[in-house]
Amino acid sequence: MDHTFEIRREPIILSFAEQAAYTETYGFVGSQGRVFLEGQRILPVGRDSDTVLVFMHPATTLNLMPLPAALARAGHHILCGASRYAKNDAPLIMEKVVADMAAYIRHAREDLGYAKVVLCGWSGGGSLATLYQSQAEHTTITQTPAGDPYDLTRFDLPPADALMFIAAHTGRARVLSEWIDPSVLDELNPDLRDPALDLYGPEVKAPYRAEFVATFRAAQVARVRKITERVLETLDMLKKRGSAEIERAFIVHRTMADPRFLDATLEPNGRRPEWCYLGNPETANSGPAGLARFSTLRGWLSQWSPDHSVADAERCIAGVNVPLLVMENGADDAVPISHLSCVFDAARMPDKTFIRLDGATHYYKDQPEQERKAVSVIENWMADRGL
Repeated sequence: MDHTFEIRREPIILSFAEQAAYTETYGFVGSQGRVFLEGQRILPVGRDSDTVLVFMHPATTLNLMPLPAALARAGHHILCGASRYAKNDAPLIMEKVVADMAAYIRHAREDLGYAKVVLCGWSGGGSLATLYQSQAEHTTITQTPAGDPYDLTRFDLPPADALMFIAAHTGRARVLSEWIDPSVLDELNPDLRDPALDLYGPEVKAPYRAEFVATFRAAQVARVRKITERVLETLDMLKKRGSAEIERAFIVHRTMADPRFLDATLEPNGRRPEWCYLGNPETANSGPAGLARFSTLRGWLSQWSPDHSVADAERCIAGVNVPLLVMENGADDAVPISHLSCVFDAARMPDKTFIRLDGATHYYKDQPEQERKAVSVIENWMADRGL
């Protein structure tokens, strides 16, 4: 669309009853028998629509990200939903985030009057959107990976009319298993490391040989599973103890050590070498914003354990039947390109489209032309499907 609209933002406040065994997050949310959600609708001034594009991330807010606002300026109605765990993902339970997403979609259809809903699974929202749509089409989840009852068959999960998977990874659990630092030998002492596996130490230099990468990847999975074993043992111990203590929090040190960050010849694209979306990879590896840095026992199983988390887009996409757009950003410095192709290949619906946006980074930072191209791709794809 050639016309650019002014945009206005309006808050979306939703609430529903839910009883919890304990308080997961500090504050009012969930502690008084209700869940409160805070989202935002971004609207082009003077333009009506019967279609809304829903953006949602499990752990953060997306209303200030560039793509939702750019789509609104192009004339589209946008709803950005935040889960109950927004900016506090330590205790995050993906099954509960599905219920949160359902509340926004019900609100969009029943209260705001939209006839069509398009799920925009961008970045970490891709696995959530895919999990949601697969459950909306055929609900199977009745408990969390920790065995706590959470029956999604009792929720109203309105399906969307289409799904977009944009610059998105397959899931938090899988990406952690590819980013976690396997050199850590003691979970309580991050300075005790195996120098032969330390990407940021003096003994390991890029480019990496295939044998090293294979050993490194196996060690990453082994570390994740070792943490998972400790989580399961602790949960079992607390259950057997029978006291009022039913949950614990813990720290996972050094979780940003993907060889692809430092070696641009691995899954090559146009990304900046020796860099990642959080900046200097070595700094991010030990920084407070690193993936899975803080977690609870149940949160770990639901969002970070590949052997337990249900939020895996490659598995979930097989249960999705609505039209699918997969868009790879050609210079993405966050999402591995293999994640998008594997989701597209696993998709079974007859209407699926794969687009590569050459030169685009993850956030389109200082890239107005690539941002415009992304909007154009989305617009054309939607128009071809009457959305």
